[in-house]
Amino acid sequence: MYIFLFPLLVGFIFNCASAWTTFYSRRWGERRGSIVTVVLRDILGIPVWAIGFALAARAQSPLIFARTTVTNVAGIFLIVVGSAIIIVALVTIRSKAAAPSLKDGLVKSGAYARVRHPIHSGTFLEFAGLFLLRPIVPVAVACALGTIWIFFQSSLEESDLVQRIPAYREYMKEVPRFLPRRR
Repeated sequence: MYIFLFPLLVGFIFNCASAWTTFYSRRWGERRGSIVTVVLRDILGIPVWAIGFALAARAQSPLIFARTTVTNVAGIFLIVVGSAIIIVALVTIRSKAAAPSLKDGLVKSGAYARVRHPIHSGTFLEFAGLFLLRPIVPVAVACALGTIWIFFQSSLEESDLVQRIPAYREYMKEVPRFLPRRR
């Protein structure tokens, strides 16, 4: 029943290791450093932890609460909104998402004008939607671990971003991490 934990945690570890673009680039050169980051995140990180989530969702476990039309609609809504936020954020940062490098500049437009980590904000919504659609213990555990991982991952990324983009430190003071401020 808890076999999903292995790929989930291994994927999270690879994803966290991807947050050291500056270190890799200084050690092995900018191009290789960027490639290491991409491999760790996009090949070994995200796909592996996604397999962990898929295994958690497929696990046989009693429901924590009864699914209803309302929970199903809310779950689908949260996943769609979370996915839309992620897509908008990825379009905004373009190649910086695919292959971060020491030459990256600060992006303060689009979703990044409202929160520093809109991709992570969208992922939180997707986790909540997944839990509403499949309210079982393995999914609850995966979503809880995913939430903890996002907080850790964003801290690691910000440490790297401050080194790569000195203006990021001031940006951190101006823009909230995950939730936009009310205007």
